[in-house]
Amino acid sequence: MAGGGNAIRGSRVGAGPMGEAERGEAAPRQAVAYFCAHQHRSVVTFAVEAQVPESWDCPKCGLPASLDEENPPPPPRIEPYKTHLAYVKERRSDAEAKDILDEALQLLRSRRKSGDIIF
Repeated sequence: MAGGGNAIRGSRVGAGPMGEAERGEAAPRQAVAYFCAHQHRSVVTFAVEAQVPESWDCPKCGLPASLDEENPPPPPRIEPYKTHLAYVKERRSDAEAKDILDEALQLLRSRRKSGDIIF
């Protein structure tokens, strides 16, 4: 019986010749170790001529990691969720808020007296 039309057996689409001679030589590389606050050691490979960054995110825990094993960067401080009122209170003091409220109430009362009712 004839085959199913498979001319190439034992290979897959995109497979090319094996070996460095056909692909060319690999660029020279350097392995750099980064350390996070949880004492994880992550080794990242860079090209020799590449500029090595001072910090790298730890792939195990996501914390920032640095080149210094003795002094890894501290975990970032997570700010709690703030309401709109909390942001307003950061910008204005209680006295300023009272002045703004008094001004708005005076404007509202003056419109009511003149007959301009606003809902």
